[in-house]
Amino acid sequence: MGRSAFCVLTRCPAFLDKSDAGMHIPAAVRLSNKGRYAVRALFDIAYFNHGQATQAKDIADRQSIPPRFLEQIFQDLKRAGIVASKRGPQGGYSLAGEPKTIRLGDVIRALEGPLVLTEGNEPGEGEVVNVTEAVFRDLSQRVESCFDGVTLADICLRAETMGLPRGHKESYSYVI
Repeated sequence: MGRSAFCVLTRCPAFLDKSDAGMHIPAAVRLSNKGRYAVRALFDIAYFNHGQATQAKDIADRQSIPPRFLEQIFQDLKRAGIVASKRGPQGGYSLAGEPKTIRLGDVIRALEGPLVLTEGNEPGEGEVVNVTEAVFRDLSQRVESCFDGVTLADICLRAETMGLPRGHKESYSYVI
């Protein structure tokens, strides 16, 4: 089973005794930069360009994402069928589907694999481990359901309700 951003579990200081509390560093459950940047880039395409072709350099500039890293992310998203690309001056990356059909869970799984809170246990590790691993598997499914319950359309709606202005597609008029 592959590692994902959700393999790290938070340690709760309430369970530590005071003698060793300083030795434990709390770790947060976090999404990797790759996953966060992918969601930001897809939102940018959906919201500011209505899902139409957008050049990666423009997205990178607007979203403060390193351009080379964004290109790598788009390659993974393209392989997963989430984005399409078109070459040329009017080219760029576009959504391969409607924003209402692109779930955050699909995006994260395309980049990082399954959303898991556990690596699984080795056979014969004991009943207690089996019980706790079962709990973590259940929690992993809940986390995955949460991500699957949010689409790019939901994020766009949130942006509208927060008052984020939509970008205007620049159109040029040439007169000779």
